[in-house]
Amino acid sequence: MGNDKIRVHGHFNGLKTTMLFALMWAVIMLIWWLTGASQDTLALYIVIGLASNFFSYFFSDRLAIASMHAREVSEREAPALYSIVRELAQKAGKPMPRIYVAPTMSPNAFATGRNERHAAVCCTQGILQICSWREIRGVLGHELMHVYNHDILTGAIASSMASVITYLGYALMYFGGRRDDDDREVNPLGALLAYILAPIGAALIQMAISRTREYDADEDGSRLTGDPAALASALERIESSVASGNAMPVTSGTQSTAAVMIAAPFREEGLERLFSTHPPTSDRIERLMQMDREMHGVSEMGQSSQGEGIPQYSQYPDSSVR
Repeated sequence: MGNDKIRVHGHFNGLKTTMLFALMWAVIMLIWWLTGASQDTLALYIVIGLASNFFSYFFSDRLAIASMHAREVSEREAPALYSIVRELAQKAGKPMPRIYVAPTMSPNAFATGRNERHAAVCCTQGILQICSWREIRGVLGHELMHVYNHDILTGAIASSMASVITYLGYALMYFGGRRDDDDREVNPLGALLAYILAPIGAALIQMAISRTREYDADEDGSRLTGDPAALASALERIESSVASGNAMPVTSGTQSTAAVMIAAPFREEGLERLFSTHPPTSDRIERLMQMDREMHGVSEMGQSSQGEGIPQYSQYPDSSVR
């Protein structure tokens, strides 16, 4: 099946990316103005913004893979993964991405890459242990649609924006200058805005974009696989495993990669849930099961009343990475 039969939704990601660029540059210029608006420092702020965007665009995939200590696997090592990913990529009419496996036993998966020609998908050892191949197929359909919808680029820019604004906010703390050489000090309220509120605002923007794109990838990935119930079942397994104590350790690497994972990798309680980059798993499952009822008619999670066209575990070769 070619890509003429699989509709790839952009979900206005081009517009989102443009708006993020514009907002980030507006905040950078605001911080530059609040720190004195010196012509001598303007070039520095511009370089910081450009370098951050360049680095996020070209190296976000390598950073995500490295942060999880993942290694690329061959088809001989992981024939089942290759079989699933090749099937879905061909169905969407897209190139075959690179495939990685991360050594952590916490169940999760993510995709990365600025476009489909530079894409990679990564599964943890944990998700390969607890999920059936049908469920993993549902997860990989979701992750591939993140790449095809260009969500990865949008997310990378949002993450870059949060980082740039946060670090430039320090300029108001340590390099707060004066404006126009007229001995007027920086407004403390402006410093509060840039140093405290701006990073929070950037994080909220990243969270909102992440939540929206998760719903989008759930829908689009389920249309690609034709099996929303498989993804719903996988999400339930992942959340249950994380809640029971199989969460990822919180490190700088896992924190930077958490937003692109299929589900929140850490245990989230109280206010942490409000600031999660992922929507509530129960909401995602409810939406997916509604899709499955519309597609097939479903009596129980993961069991289609028709079951036509839904690959089962036995259709995939065994894999040594499981």
